[in-house]
Amino acid sequence: MQAAASTAMAAHAILSTSPSSCALLSPPPALRSLFHGVNLPLRQSMASLSLAAPSTRKPLTVVAATKKAVAVLKGTSSVEGVVTLTQEDDGPTTVNVRITGLTPGLHGFHLHEYGDTTNGCISTGPHFNPNGLTHGAPEDEVRHAGDLGNIIANADGILPLFSSCVVVCVLSKHLYFWA
Repeated sequence: MQAAASTAMAAHAILSTSPSSCALLSPPPALRSLFHGVNLPLRQSMASLSLAAPSTRKPLTVVAATKKAVAVLKGTSSVEGVVTLTQEDDGPTTVNVRITGLTPGLHGFHLHEYGDTTNGCISTGPHFNPNGLTHGAPEDEVRHAGDLGNIIANADGILPLFSSCVVVCVLSKHLYFWA
C-alpha cells in the first residue's frame, strides 16, 4: 500500500496538462511527461491515479508474533552503537547491544522512558519502570524494568556484543525506545 501511494505520488508529480483556451468546450488535454529532457505523451488511463484510500478496507492481520525495536546510538561524542530489542510471542525481551568509543571498563546500562534526546539525558526521562518499583540490580527481584546492570568495554573501548534477557520488559504498541 505504501509503495502504491509513493508510486501514485511520483506519477502525480510528473503529470501536467497542456494549456487549453477553453476547458469546457475542448477535448481533454493531452498528458505529457515533465522529466528533464523527455517529452513523451502518456496514456489517458494514467490520469486517473488517485491517492485516496481504497473503498474496501481490510483489517490489519499480524502474521508474526515477533516484536522488534532498533535504536542507533549516535551523538556528539565518539560513542556510537546499535541496540536491538526482540520479543518472541509473550516471552522475555532480549536486548542486544554493540557499542564503540567507550572508555575501557564498567558502564551502567539502562532503558529510559523516552527516546527523546533533544535536551540531552534529561529529556529521556526516568528509567523504564512500568511497575513503579525501586532501583535495583538485574539480579534483584525488586527493580526497575530498565535496570540492566553494567556493561564492560574492552581496552579498545568496544562492547562487541552484550545480550540480556529482560523478563519484565514487554514490547507493545506503547513502546518507547530508550537508550
